[in-house]
Order: sequence, then structure tokens, then C-alpha cells
Amino acid sequence: MVADNMVLQLKNIIKTYPGVVALNDVTIEVAKGEVHALVGENGAGKSTLIKTCTGAVVPDSGQVIVNGREVSSMTPKLSKENGIAVIYQEFNLVGELSVAENIFLGRAIRKGVIIDRKAMVEASKEIFEQLDIDIEPNELVKNLSVGYQQIVEIAKAVSQKAQILIMDEPSAPLTKSEVERMFAMVDKLKSAGVTIIYISHRLDEIFRLADRITIMRDGEKIKTLNTAETDVNMLVSLMVGRELKETYPARMPCIKDEVLLEVNNLYGNGLTDVSFQIRRGEILGFAGLIGAGRTELAELIFGVKPKTRGQIIFKGREISPKTPREAINHGIVLVPEDRKRQGALLSIDIKGNISMAILEKISFCSVINKNKEREIADKYCKELKIKTPDIMQIVKNLSGGNQQKVILGKWLASNPDLIILDEPTRGIDVGAKYEIYKLINLLVESGKTVIMISSEMEEIMGMSDRIIVLSEGRITGIIARQEFNQELIMSYASIVKGKE
Repeated sequence: MVADNMVLQLKNIIKTYPGVVALNDVTIEVAKGEVHALVGENGAGKSTLIKTCTGAVVPDSGQVIVNGREVSSMTPKLSKENGIAVIYQEFNLVGELSVAENIFLGRAIRKGVIIDRKAMVEASKEIFEQLDIDIEPNELVKNLSVGYQQIVEIAKAVSQKAQILIMDEPSAPLTKSEVERMFAMVDKLKSAGVTIIYISHRLDEIFRLADRITIMRDGEKIKTLNTAETDVNMLVSLMVGRELKETYPARMPCIKDEVLLEVNNLYGNGLTDVSFQIRRGEILGFAGLIGAGRTELAELIFGVKPKTRGQIIFKGREISPKTPREAINHGIVLVPEDRKRQGALLSIDIKGNISMAILEKISFCSVINKNKEREIADKYCKELKIKTPDIMQIVKNLSGGNQQKVILGKWLASNPDLIILDEPTRGIDVGAKYEIYKLINLLVESGKTVIMISSEMEEIMGMSDRIIVLSEGRITGIIARQEFNQELIMSYASIVKGKE
């Protein structure tokens, strides 16, 4: 591709933070009308790079060139004026406002000094017609599904006449059908001449959408490839700097005869008559479609929500945790699906996060033993191989995979018997996933027991000893490892009440 065709050029970009080189002399060129994928492990520098395009990050040195013209000091305002828009994983929407009001938020169409709501509704309808999507512009955004909220974000970018659209992990919160709808919109935008920079850990999406792929590792650009001239194995090898011979690491047989957890006829939080057992040293997978009741079950066991009927028997004794603290005291912990909002305190350091669940144990007369706290944090940083300059690093500055390790460290410090992992690798790159899988195997080999909830079919089959499938808050199938296959799991997951 010739330079004349390049709408965005990032040349020799360098950005450093205390103790970290986020971007090291990175040069990337993006052609007009292409879908250009950006891939790499968490911490590779992808997010920092796109933030230099939007003015959210000011590089130490280097050039940002848009449509052949250098923008010497990029700001968010200049970025918009140059036709650049970003759709982040966390949407920038106001739930109490209508779809049309969100699309024109901060840029309301006016008649004189009066906001022309009718004109905004009509303009929104025109955008949705372009995207071939049926959304009512007067509907409140809070009433929309996550998939439709994302469409509103895309419509907002279209309304700004964005010529370069950056999509950062856009499929992470979406169902399979919503992902397909998003793909169709990406195709339409590309046909209309919009240039798209697409960031995702899901390599199947990259091969479905991208014309070219740039691989980053440790803050450096490794290579830019034509999608048609590469494959998954080559990409993974370039991303992680080594060949991953196995997607799922081998595990020693470690299931004991002891039944650690027994759930009998459990009701509550949307669940109906749920019964199962799990033995010490077992990884029990929970599969199902969005809204099937997997997270709801975890919340009941962990005391987030109350059960209305049924028994939870743990280590041979009936328990009824009414709070997470009670569950922790019994030896049950939950690594939640949303690690940024529920799993970690992003604004404090690693040490404070890891010690959070055991402060009572390392305190005397409400005074924390700082030496003990540091010793425990150091221990889990080393054992979990958390990549950080030191334990005083603020957690929000870590990659997604390392944030997840910090959350695991917090719970392992409490020495639990049962660890519930809800979507443990969501938004984590392939290399970091492998590290998490190895940690899970080490946990069960050391005598722990794991409940693993995952929407990734290959992951749940690759890691579990058995799989329980839920649909509409009920168990519809229990599958032994030798019977695992995607068709069987999906058939159980799709059972509708009254149509078995």
C-alpha cells in the first residue's frame, strides 16, 4: 500500500511511564477504507497507541499524521475535528437520555437557542437506515440491550462523520447474534469508505474482518501482515514471542472422593430446583447462554443474593451464607465477571488489593501488620508471576491479565477450598489466558476445587472435568468429559421451559 493512500500514520511514537516503556519507537500506517486489526497481549501497548490518536495520551516523541498533515499536539477536540472516533468497551452513554439525545450529546441540533428534538430524531432515523438497524430514537438508552447500546455508540460516530473509527474490544460484552450484527455494520461502514482500526483478543474475528494485522509486543511493533498471508499459529507466536504448543495445559489427575460442595433443590435469584455435587480437586464447568443463570448461581453460593429454598452443604455441613464475608469465612471465594468494577480496587496498589480479604488476620487491635502485608503481597506476586515493577504499582496501570492475577492473589491469600471463577479470561489475550489456565490447574492439583463459568465453548471444554449446562435458571444437562462436544452443549443450552 502506497503512502498516498494512508489516512493515519503514527511515526516513531515513544511513550514512557515511571518504570514502564509503554511504546518504544512504534510506526504504524493505516490505509483509507481498510479494516486494520491491532493485536497483542495485554500490556503490549495497543490501548496507549490508540490513545495517542485521540489525544488522550501525549507521546514523549513521534508524529501523528492524519490525511497527510501532521497534528503537532493532538487533543480530543482536534481528534474529532480530524474525523477520528473511538468506541471503547465501557460505553460513554447516559441511560436516562433517549437514543437520539445520546447520539447528539454535546452537539444538540438547535433552532436558535432551542434544542430541536424532532430534527435529532429524524437525523437518528437516517443513520439507522444507513446501518440497516431498527432502533426507536425516542427510547431511553437504559432500556436497550448491551448490543443495541453499542449500535448507539456506532451511530454517534457516524453522526460525527467519523472517517477513522477505532473499535476497542467491541465484541467483549455481546452475544453471538449481536456480534454478527456488529460484523454486518463494520462491513457497511467499510463499504462507505470508513477506515476501521479493530482491536480484539478474539482471533476468529480478526480473520473475519481485517484486511491487515499489526502485531504488538512489550510496547513495540513486531510486524504488519496481510490477513490472507497469515494464520492463527503465526499470529499467536508473534504475539507472545514463543510458540504455544498447547492451548490448554496438561493436568495431573487430582479429583478426590470427598464431595466438597453439594447443592440440593436450590431456588432463588432466578434459579429453579438446581442440584449438583462437586468433588475436591475437580474443575466443574458451567455453560449456557447469556441469562441462563450461571452468574446468579455463583451469587447464591457466595452469599451475594439470598436463596429462597434448598440446601448448600459445604465440607459436610449445611451453610447458608447471607453475605460474601460469611462465604469467605467458610472457605468459598468468587472471582467476578467484571474485574474492573467488582474484582479489584483499580486506584490502589497491588499490596492493598491482595491483602484486602485478610486484613482481620494480619491486624492487631485494628492496626495492620505492614511487614506481614508486604510479605503476603510479595509471595503472590512471585507465585502468580504478576508483571510489575513492584507491589506498590497501582492496579489500573497493569494489563488485564495481570489485574486478573491480582484478584486471584487476593482470594488465594484467604486460603479458600472452593474458588468460583466467572469468565476468568474475558478480555485477556491468548498468552495471558494460558498463564491463567496453568494457575487453575495448579490450584486443583494443590487440593482446591474450582467452579468455572465461561461463555467460550472451547475454554469450558478444554478446562473442565465435567460440564453442567443451564437454561432459564435450571440445569438441563450434566456432561462427562468423554462426552464433550459443542453440539451437545448447545442443544442443552437451548432447551426452553416446557419444550424438553
